[in-house]
Amino acid sequence: MLHRDDFIACDAFNSNRYPEDYDLAFRFYKHKLTCIPCDEIIHHWRDYSTRTSRTHEHYAENHFIDLKLHYFLQLNYDDTRPLVIWGAGQKGKFIVKKLIEIKIPFKWICDNPKKIGKHIYDQELHNFNYLGDLDNPQSIITVANISSQKEITIAASNKSLVNKVNHFFS
Repeated sequence: MLHRDDFIACDAFNSNRYPEDYDLAFRFYKHKLTCIPCDEIIHHWRDYSTRTSRTHEHYAENHFIDLKLHYFLQLNYDDTRPLVIWGAGQKGKFIVKKLIEIKIPFKWICDNPKKIGKHIYDQELHNFNYLGDLDNPQSIITVANISSQKEITIAASNKSLVNKVNHFFS
């Protein structure tokens, strides 16, 4: 539930970004609205195989990286800090291509020995230790492996790095 004034302030349903519910959630974040849970059922959601979100091309990629990157750049990106992309898998490559396209400089790191030192899209991949050579970097972490994400979270915490300030998981 949402107060009508807040809904209108967030531009209601006037956005054409897909998926609309994720976009609306990011606009709530943008306007610093706080979502609070409800302990009672207020709507019974019905899922079925022919729903648009199950069949339409806009929903084919369920990680919504394009939407997340859009709002990261709009709301959290600090161009006075070096931007680092962690990971050279599908999500990392997608983000790197977008950053190249919109001419945002970045450094690219990974822990895959087969990729370190190689160039993909004319961008050199560095060992993740390269992060220590950068002054106050801001990172987008695209690593999909859950145990690797936990290791990254622990390493970041040990260096007093704060999630959603110093690093963002995609």
